[in-house]
Amino acid sequence: MNTDTDYRLLGPVEAWRAGRRLALGGPKPRALLAALLLEPGRVVSVDALVDAIWGERPPDTARSLIQSYVSALRRALSADAIETRPPGYLVHADATLVDRAEFERLCTEGRQAAADGDHAAAARLLGDALALWRGPALGGIGETLRAVADQLDEARQAALEERIAAELARTGRETELVGELTALVARHPGRERLRGQLMLALYRLGRQADALTVYAEGRDVLADELGIDPGPDLRRMYEAILRADDELLPAAADAHGPARNEAVVVPVAALLPPTIGDFTGRETQLADVRAALSEPREAMPVVVLSGPGGVGKSTLGVRAAHQVADAYPDGQLYAELRGATDPVAPGEVLGRLLYALGADPPDGDAERRDLFRSLVAGRRVLLVLDDAGSESQVRPLLPGSATCGVLITARARLGALPVTHRADLDVLDTDPGTELLGRVAGERRVRDEPDSARRIVELCGGLPLAIRIAGARLATRRHWTARMLADRLADEHHRLDELAVGDLEVRAGLGMSYRALDAPARTALRRLGLLAAPDVAAWVVTALLDVPEAEADRVVEQLIDAQLLHCTGVDRAGQPRYRPHDLVRVYAAERADAEDPPAERAAAVGRALGAWLWLTGRAASATPSGAVELHRGLLYSDDSDGSAAVALRRLVRPVGPEATQRALADPAAWFEAEADAIAAAVERAASLDLHTLSCEAAAALCSSAYTVGNRFEAWWRTHDAALAAARRAEDRAGEALLLIGLGQLRYEQDRFTDSQRYFNQAAGLCAELGDVRGRAAAFAGLGSARREAGRLRDAQDTLVRAVEGFRRLKDDPGIGLSCRYLGSVQLELGDFDASRSFLDESLRAYRRLGSRRGESLTLRSIGLVHRALGEYAQAEEFSGRAVDLLSTLGDPLMLAYAMQARAKSRIRLGRSDEAAVEIRSVLDVCRGHRDRFGEALGLRTLGECELAAGRLDTAEQHLTTAAALWNDLELPLPRARTLRDLAATRQAAGDRAGAGALRAEAREVFTAYEARERNEPGL
Repeated sequence: MNTDTDYRLLGPVEAWRAGRRLALGGPKPRALLAALLLEPGRVVSVDALVDAIWGERPPDTARSLIQSYVSALRRALSADAIETRPPGYLVHADATLVDRAEFERLCTEGRQAAADGDHAAAARLLGDALALWRGPALGGIGETLRAVADQLDEARQAALEERIAAELARTGRETELVGELTALVARHPGRERLRGQLMLALYRLGRQADALTVYAEGRDVLADELGIDPGPDLRRMYEAILRADDELLPAAADAHGPARNEAVVVPVAALLPPTIGDFTGRETQLADVRAALSEPREAMPVVVLSGPGGVGKSTLGVRAAHQVADAYPDGQLYAELRGATDPVAPGEVLGRLLYALGADPPDGDAERRDLFRSLVAGRRVLLVLDDAGSESQVRPLLPGSATCGVLITARARLGALPVTHRADLDVLDTDPGTELLGRVAGERRVRDEPDSARRIVELCGGLPLAIRIAGARLATRRHWTARMLADRLADEHHRLDELAVGDLEVRAGLGMSYRALDAPARTALRRLGLLAAPDVAAWVVTALLDVPEAEADRVVEQLIDAQLLHCTGVDRAGQPRYRPHDLVRVYAAERADAEDPPAERAAAVGRALGAWLWLTGRAASATPSGAVELHRGLLYSDDSDGSAAVALRRLVRPVGPEATQRALADPAAWFEAEADAIAAAVERAASLDLHTLSCEAAAALCSSAYTVGNRFEAWWRTHDAALAAARRAEDRAGEALLLIGLGQLRYEQDRFTDSQRYFNQAAGLCAELGDVRGRAAAFAGLGSARREAGRLRDAQDTLVRAVEGFRRLKDDPGIGLSCRYLGSVQLELGDFDASRSFLDESLRAYRRLGSRRGESLTLRSIGLVHRALGEYAQAEEFSGRAVDLLSTLGDPLMLAYAMQARAKSRIRLGRSDEAAVEIRSVLDVCRGHRDRFGEALGLRTLGECELAAGRLDTAEQHLTTAAALWNDLELPLPRARTLRDLAATRQAAGDRAGAGALRAEAREVFTAYEARERNEPGL
C-alpha cells in the first residue's frame, strides 16, 4: 500500500513524499484524486467521478479520460495507490496522512475538550487543525467539486470561530484576540458570530462604546446588503453590553462554564414517522443504506435515494432510518421538503429543526444555518430529508460534522451534492411485486389466482404505489376477483381511474412531477405518450417538438432528472434509448388528449414518422438491398406532383447529422434498434388518419432488406393499420402497395396460398390504376409464391410478365429480383440454359445497382445450377462467394441459406462431416428466426449428410421430420425431394419395398409439377 505519501486537500490539491511534491498533472487529474480522497476506503463509481469532474455536461469521452487520468496518477503515486474495483476506483491512503482527515480528528478532539471544560486544550487542538490549511479547500481544480470545497471552507470557518470561543472562555486572552477578530470581521462582515465575539472581547477590555459601534456597523451591513436585521443572539449580546451585564465578564464565564451564546444544551429529538409493516422487495438496497449510515467513517455519510414518484423512496428511507437509529443516539431529525409539489424554503426547514432541538431560531437564514450546525457539531444526529427538490434546497441543511448522518429522498439524482452512497430505485420485478400485492390484498387472493395477480403487477408497471393501491382495492372489495381487477386495469383509457383508493392516487403523483416541468418538457412527455413507442432515441424528441437537437437534449435530460423518462440502454447503433414508465406513458397520453388539439397531435406524430422515413431512405440508399422499393416515389423526390407528394415533403425532413451518421454507419443495426418504434409510429399515424404517410412508411419498411429480421407481428400490425386508413381515405394506390406488402409477409411466413391471394388482388388493383411498376412487383411476388407452391408453369408465365414490366421501366431492383426468381423457376423445370441467362441478367442488374445483398443471393442461385449439372466444385465456389458477401451484411438468415447451399455441394464432393457441422449452425439460425421453410431445408440436408456417412437411423430421423414439416407447409415439391432421399435411406437399409413406394410417390409429384427430377434415371 502507498502509506508514505502525504495528501493535501486543505488548499491546493497536492501529494508529497519524502519532502518532495509529486507531479499530479492538471486540474482534472487532481480533481479525480480529490474525489477519491474525499471517500477514503470506499469505491467511487465512474459515474460519480464523471459528475464530480464535469458536472452536467461531460464530454463523450469522459469515461476514457477517467481511465487516462487514473493511469497518470498511478505513475505519479505508485501502481497500487489507486485500485480498480467495479463500478469504479478506490484510493489507498492512510487517514493520518490526509490533511482533511487530520483536520476533522483535531476538530472533534477540540470540541470534546471544550465540552469537558478544558478550554486551553480546545484552543490548542483547534489551532492545530487550522494550521493545516494552506488556502481555499481543493484549490487549483477550477469549479469542479465546488460544493465539497464550500463545505470544507465552511468547516474551517466553524473551527476558527470555535477556537476563538475557546480562547474567550479562558481569562486574559481578549487583548490578543481583538486584533485577529477585527481583521476577521472586516473580511467576513456578515458572520454574526465573529462580530459577537469581537463585541465580547472589546467589552471585557472596557471598550463598551467600541463594542456597540461594532454592532451598529454590523446592523448597517446586514440591512444594506441583505435587507435583514441582526439575529437574536447578536441582539442579545448588544442588549447585555448596553446594560453592562456581569454575566459577560471572564469571572462569570469561569464560574458558570462557557460564556452565554457559546453553548446550548441539545435535547434528543426523535421525529421519524412510523415505518410500514409490509415492506417488500428492497432488502438489498436496505442493507446497503444501513451499512452506508452505520459503518465507521471519516466523513459525514450522505445517502441519496432517488427514483420516480411512487417507487417507494420514502418507505425505504424511513425504514432504514429506524434501523440505524441506535447509531445516532443524540437524535433523529425528519423534514418533508415537498420538492415535487411546493418546495419548502431551507430557512423554514431550519427553523423547524431548531425548534425540535430546543433552540429559538434566529431570523436570518444564514444565522439559522450556523446555529443548526453548531448545535449538532460533534453529536451523533441523523437527519432525514424527504422529497428533496434540488441541491440548492438541501445544501443549506447539511450538518458540518462527520458525526452526523444524512439520508435524502428525491425524484432527481442530486448529482451536485457530496454524496457518499447513492441508490437509484427502480420498479419492482414481477415476483417481489406479486409478494407486495399479496401482503396488501391478502396472501390467499394471490395464491388462488397467481396468473391474474402477476398480470395486475405487470399492468401496474411494477410501481410499488400502484401495486399498493391495487392491493387495497382488492382488500376492500371482497366480491372482486384478481382477474376482474386485472381486466379493468387492462383498459389504458381507464387504468389511472382504477389506481386510486382513499387519499392515494397514482394520477395525482404523476401530476406533481408533470406540473414541475417547464412547458417544452411537458409537451415532449405528452407527445411521447401519444406516440406510444416502446423506446426512442433522443433525436425523435427533436422531431416531436420541431426544435434543434440541443434543445431536445436539454428536454430529455430534464425528463430523466424528473424520473419521468429513463434510459433503457445503448442500442447496437450506439444510441441511448429512452422510455417512460408504462403508467407515465398512460398519463402522458391522457394529457395529450386533454391539452393538445387534434391537428397538433397529428403533426407531431407525422414529423416523427417522417424523420424515421427520411433516415430509412438514407440508410437504404447507402446499402441497396436489391429489393423492389414499393413506395410511390414521393419521399425523396422534389419533382413529384400532387397533394400527397406535397404533404409528405412537408413532413419528411432531414434530421440532425449525429443521428444520420449513426444510421448510415450500420444500417442493419440501426433498423433493428428502431423497428419497433417505427411500427408504433405507423400505427399511431394510421389511427390519426395520416393515411399517405402511414402507407408510405409501411410500404418502405416492407421493401427494405431489413425484413429478414422476421418481425412478422409488427409487419402485420403496420400494414393492417395503414390499410384500414387507406381504405377510409379511398386511397387505392396506397391500398395496392399495402396488399403487395401483405403478400410478401405471407410469403415470408411460408403461407403461400394467402400470399398468392394478396398478390392477385394487388395486381388487379394496379392494372385498374395503370400502375405498371406496382403490377410488375405484384407479379414478381405472385410468381415466387407459385414457385414455392410447386406451380412451376404458372410461376414461369407470371414472372415473364414481371420481367417484361421491369425491363420497360429500366428498373434494376425489379429486373434483379424478377430475373432471379425466373431463373430459379427455369432451374426447377430443368431448362439450365434459360436459367443461367436470367440469373446472369439478374447479377448484372444488382451490380449496376450496387446491391451486394442481391448479388450474393443471385450467386447462390447460380451455384444451384452448377450443382444440378453435377459441377460440384463450381457450385461450392459460387455458394462460397455468396457466404463471403452475406457475412459482411448483417443478414443471418440469408447467410444461413447460402451456407446450406455450400453444404450440399460439399456433400456431393464427399465432405459430408464438414457439411454437417455447417448445417447444424444453419438450423440454429432458422429456428431462431422461426423460419420453418429453412428449418425443413436444413433437416433434409442434415439427413443427406448422415446418409452419405452411412448413419442410416439418424438420416431417416432427420428426413422424416423434414418431410412432416414440408407437409405442414403444404409444399409437395420439396417434400417429394425429401421422400426421394428417404427412399435412398430405406434402400441402403435393405427395405426395397419401402424405398420403392417412396420413389413412386415422389415420381408422381415430380411428374405432376413438371419438375426436372421427373427425368432422373432410377427414380
